Amino acid sequence: MDKSDITLERMRTFVRVAERGNLSAVARELGIGQSTVTRHLRELEEAVGAPLLSRTTRRVTVTDEGGRYYADSVQILRLVEQASDEARGARGAPAGAIRISCTAAFGILHVSRLIFAFQDLYPDIGIDLSLTDERVDLVREGVDIALRLGPLTDSSMKLRALGQSRRLLVAAPAYLAARGRPAAPRDLSAHEGIRMSNVAGSDTLTLQGPGGERHTAPFAGRFRIDHGLAAREALVAGRGIAPAHRWLVDDLLTAGRLETILPDYRLPSAPLNMLIVPERAGVARVRLLVEFLAEQIGAIPGIEKPRPER
Repeated sequence: MDKSDITLERMRTFVRVAERGNLSAVARELGIGQSTVTRHLRELEEAVGAPLLSRTTRRVTVTDEGGRYYADSVQILRLVEQASDEARGARGAPAGAIRISCTAAFGILHVSRLIFAFQDLYPDIGIDLSLTDERVDLVREGVDIALRLGPLTDSSMKLRALGQSRRLLVAAPAYLAARGRPAAPRDLSAHEGIRMSNVAGSDTLTLQGPGGERHTAPFAGRFRIDHGLAAREALVAGRGIAPAHRWLVDDLLTAGRLETILPDYRLPSAPLNMLIVPERAGVARVRLLVEFLAEQIGAIPGIEKPRPER
């Protein structure tokens, strides 16, 4: 083989195997057989004239030569995609696929309908929406954009701050009628709490009082859950009090099915951010979706937009 056998298809296969470290996972992702993935890699290595990957029974890792080739390949594929986007843009609407990762409850209640509106504007753009509360590796999973609530640890991604998600204490009228309404943070210890098992420190609530003073209260209960929609159902069923994002319960508050507890006390808000894989940020369709979501998410109840820098 010679350098003419270095095709974009083989290069894309190599890049995804280098990122995921698993041939069968890449085969499923690309919709091809594992034997085809193996052949692409073999043919690429023969054309390049150097071993790019080291294979064991459990995992595939990148060699020193493969690491350098991977970095160059990512840039080449990005330039090819941008050139294709520009060519398509010159003759019509943007097209292609975008993969998004989003917190499950937020995605189901709000982001999905925003995506519907975006696809109405750009019918040739396909969206793959992955709903999970786990922090996935964006590059490894082939994700372009992630919407995340809470503190971030990944500094390698391009970040777009979307605002703060306001939280408040809520309960069902039936629960409050049966157990009484807390008048101060210290009263919470006598109540049944609905806690999120995937949130660190959920056994304690910290609230800011009307005068700015800080109050810490123990928070316990018999029901713990790792999904926001299940917490929402538990609240409606009168199982207790819970701290909830405004966007999770706004419709229930409007309908009178839930009530706000201790309205003069404020829970800490959670940052809402958009993470974009740097190599994908310049792709036209990704850029369009980033701007669309940044504009529309600010209208969701309880999302306080960041203040513009002076």
